[in-house]
Amino acid sequence: MDLLLYVFAFRFIAQTFEISGPQAALLFSITLASSALGGMVFGVISDYVGRVKALTYSILIYSLFTMLSAFAPDILFFIICRFLLGLGMGGEWASGEILVAESWPKEHRGKVVGMVQSGWGFGFIFAAILATFVLPIDTFNLDMIPFVTTDFPVESWRVLFFLGVIPAFLVFYVRRVCEEPEVWKKSAEARIHTKQEFTFFEIFKSDEIRPMVIKATLLTSFCMLSYWGLSYFVPNYLASPISEGGAGLGIVKGFGFTIPLNIGAILGCISFGLISDKIGRKTTFGSYLIVVALLVPVFGNIVSIQEFLGFISLDALILILAPLLGFFATGFYSGFGAIFAEIFPTRARGTAQGFSYNVGRGASAIAPPLFAFVAVSSFAFLFNGEIIGNGRALMVASIFAICAFFVLLTLPETKGKDLE
Repeated sequence: MDLLLYVFAFRFIAQTFEISGPQAALLFSITLASSALGGMVFGVISDYVGRVKALTYSILIYSLFTMLSAFAPDILFFIICRFLLGLGMGGEWASGEILVAESWPKEHRGKVVGMVQSGWGFGFIFAAILATFVLPIDTFNLDMIPFVTTDFPVESWRVLFFLGVIPAFLVFYVRRVCEEPEVWKKSAEARIHTKQEFTFFEIFKSDEIRPMVIKATLLTSFCMLSYWGLSYFVPNYLASPISEGGAGLGIVKGFGFTIPLNIGAILGCISFGLISDKIGRKTTFGSYLIVVALLVPVFGNIVSIQEFLGFISLDALILILAPLLGFFATGFYSGFGAIFAEIFPTRARGTAQGFSYNVGRGASAIAPPLFAFVAVSSFAFLFNGEIIGNGRALMVASIFAICAFFVLLTLPETKGKDLE
């Protein structure tokens, strides 16, 4: 939720700080890039101090800096807050996903990781609901917030970001209820007695770990380039006018339609785990990627398709396709936690998994500006001089999904594997 508040508010933020759309996209990329660093750092931290402690630190960091960004007096302060927010966000996955994977038996690992990953869809929905009610409607008095210099519709994003502190209260639950996995405790004891090499160096030196790190990093890079391009552009594609290559739904309805999209994402994440525990990680992951590659071009041209069909309204067609897109384009995220936990040994799992996943997330930082570049007239010659627009720019996601599929083929099947 905290991360995706920006996706809904970036136009208002751009007006406040007087920056262009591509520059606003670059601001989002800064957060994705810093999340790569945060994931690597907290991956190492989780190997040494424990998964639970690393998780609580990361939650506090991204929640507090989301709130502080609401008080940004200028663009530099805002960038610093977004950078630090990314550090915490990257660390949250690196520690939390491993905690879950190590705490559950192998026959249930896939489905439970999928259930946890479905929280991403809930977060997207929470962000959409908050944005729908806070951004366009003058229901708050902002006189008490410093640095508000213009009328409400522009500055309302500050209320949105202030509410981003809410997840910080989860820290009390995590520290009170969650326990360190037994497999980590044994590994930590072994590290002390045997004086094992620092895990960050080991993942590059070990002939066992290094090839898997390379493959896992490529897989996450291609998957996240596809996902983040979609996540950044879909809400604004739905809200943008048809003349700009959007679906023409307007802000309230356009943002609102991200809710069925993420209901599909929740079901996709949960279903991925259930299916992968039955038929295998690779088959399930690969199937999701192929469907994404086929479905994105359909969704990106939904206005033209509706006009061609004629017998169905645009709203009804989006209501059918949005959950499907969310199901497959987000559902494969459930595969990362299980697969990576099973291909890396416990002694360096946090480091290797944090590095692979978050370097991929760092690579995805180029997705928003790349999709923005494709959306404008730089590629207009392909379409008889017309601006391509957000819809057709989404099709770049299909290319990255196909690349991810070919990398996936090089990984072993790990269903039912005991954690080492």
